[in-house]
Amino acid sequence: MPGCRLLARRPPSAPAHPPALIRVSGGAARSGVRVGSLGGQRRRRRGLAVMASGDQRVAQIASSIRVIPDFPKPGIMFQDITTLLLDPKAFRDTIDLFVERYKDKGITVVAGVEARGFIFGPPIALAIGAKFVPLRKPKKLPGAVISEEYSLEYGTDKIEMHVGAVDSNDRALVVDDLIATGGTLCAAVNLLERVGAKVVECACVIELAELKGRDKLGDRPVFVLVKAD
Repeated sequence: MPGCRLLARRPPSAPAHPPALIRVSGGAARSGVRVGSLGGQRRRRRGLAVMASGDQRVAQIASSIRVIPDFPKPGIMFQDITTLLLDPKAFRDTIDLFVERYKDKGITVVAGVEARGFIFGPPIALAIGAKFVPLRKPKKLPGAVISEEYSLEYGTDKIEMHVGAVDSNDRALVVDDLIATGGTLCAAVNLLERVGAKVVECACVIELAELKGRDKLGDRPVFVLVKAD
């Protein structure tokens, strides 16, 4: 199961290895490698620029995410969550922040989008007492499925869900690691709504705001911990 997702392209005129820019929700953005003041101390971490929000846990989460330039090809900036997973406190804080938000919202199903939604979704589901449903790529689920097609930069793809896994009485939370163009999340929401479920919110660790994924989702609510530019 891969731990990274790419997605921002660097302009051709940019330097070979520019400083990454991360903005924590609720704070302003900064460029460079300095990290915002946390408890009176300044720290450096993997070229990330982070401003602490009202909750210092978010700043630690943001600083634990590694940005890898030019991978898998030139001009791509990978948002690598494997370094977050190597930090037990940051990983736990990530789950705790989502649980605190959703524990009293009556959610009955957490739908995780393949593949990184499978990392964050199950512990959230267990903590709030909801069932976990995997939304998978084609031909991965063994039983009868319903599918939803969505557009890629070149061509299309699908996500699928087992028939009967979700019903019209369910209140659903969609979980993925990142929102970029919004195509995958929109397909996930459509899939759940087709069986009559109420999608309460989409939850992601990272948002690439410049790709305007929220626009594709319309008025469907999205909650993110870290915004990357």
